[in-house]
Amino acid sequence: MYYKFSGFTQKLTGSAPTPAYSPQLVVFVQGLRPGVPAESPAMVFATPTKMVSEAGATVEYMGANRVPDLQRIFQTSDGIPIHLKRGVPDRLLYRTTMALTVGGALYCLVALYIAAQPSNK
Repeated sequence: MYYKFSGFTQKLTGSAPTPAYSPQLVVFVQGLRPGVPAESPAMVFATPTKMVSEAGATVEYMGANRVPDLQRIFQTSDGIPIHLKRGVPDRLLYRTTMALTVGGALYCLVALYIAAQPSNK
């Protein structure tokens, strides 16, 4: 079966082969639209970029460079695992993750046990 786009219902409708392949014979104008727009759309972020040479010798960053401090913390060999080196926040995240993991595994086992029970009819 052949289909054509109905301008009245805005849906595809059944059609004979001639109107389906020859949209100019149909009262409503239909057919393929050009894939490339006639003009390019306006740029959303059309702000000019600033070159480093224009900014001068100083470059402003969002904050202080903390990489050397973090390297010093993470590269010390004090027997603490890498995921716990930053202290209390890391311990809190680790323990919360482990609790959610164990709780989720237990929940899955309980759900499987309940699903395995025969229904009482």
